[in-house]
Amino acid sequence: MLVSAAWLKENLGSVKTVDASWHMPDTGRDGTAEYLAGRIPGAARFDIDVVADQESALPHTMPSPHAFADAVGAMGISETDTVVVYEAAAPFAAPRAYWMFRAMGHKSVALLDGGFAKWTSEGGAVETGPPAPVTAVTYTPSPGKALFVDADTVAAALEAGGTVIDARAPDRFAGKAKEPRPGIRSGHMPGALNVHYGQLVDADGSLKSEDDLRAAFLAAGVNLDQPAITSCGSGVTAAILAMALEKLGTDAAVYDGSWTEWGGDPKRPVVTD
Repeated sequence: MLVSAAWLKENLGSVKTVDASWHMPDTGRDGTAEYLAGRIPGAARFDIDVVADQESALPHTMPSPHAFADAVGAMGISETDTVVVYEAAAPFAAPRAYWMFRAMGHKSVALLDGGFAKWTSEGGAVETGPPAPVTAVTYTPSPGKALFVDADTVAAALEAGGTVIDARAPDRFAGKAKEPRPGIRSGHMPGALNVHYGQLVDADGSLKSEDDLRAAFLAAGVNLDQPAITSCGSGVTAAILAMALEKLGTDAAVYDGSWTEWGGDPKRPVVTD
């Protein structure tokens, strides 16, 4: 699930890379502009706002298998390719792209540990400007168990005493900070636990060791012996938690609508600390 910059240098000619950088709108950063300014040679652009259900009112919702296949096939990627997903620096949005490939049954997909920053710091080559045209191929998805779930599934899990983990910052989880999206209530789901995604990442942007990951989840009261559902603001950083849980051998699924959906629905219960 993780590859190093050194590994990617040695194997770049035999894998397909995708740049899945994405930034919150209030940062003023443009992932596509940054991709054009500098990327791993041969990388395709994987924009989670484009490879998404365009009919959903929620941001970057998981697309249908057919839509995903069309988008990825247009990048020249088939289901038999080894895919390496990366982003600008520390894990933020690339794990969601990784999780999307996993949800479509892709057998060989990994995240570049430390991202593009680690790649360049270790002397990796950089390509700029518009990418060269690629030949579209047929991508055949094979979805298996649900790695993305809806609000009703989350509600049922909470009612049954299951594990739901929120990746947002503690002040947002506690309802002490205003949500960045208008019309969304502050707080969290009754019974949810809080593990901020930043706790799982080292200073150089690499995912922490298994011991450190395990300690972070256990400190939050997570039972690693039962399946978990992860949530966040809009289903992006929740995938970091899902990847970390996968690394620890715990089954996980991402709540696709996350807090944007739950906090925006007056029928769903919300609590604050």
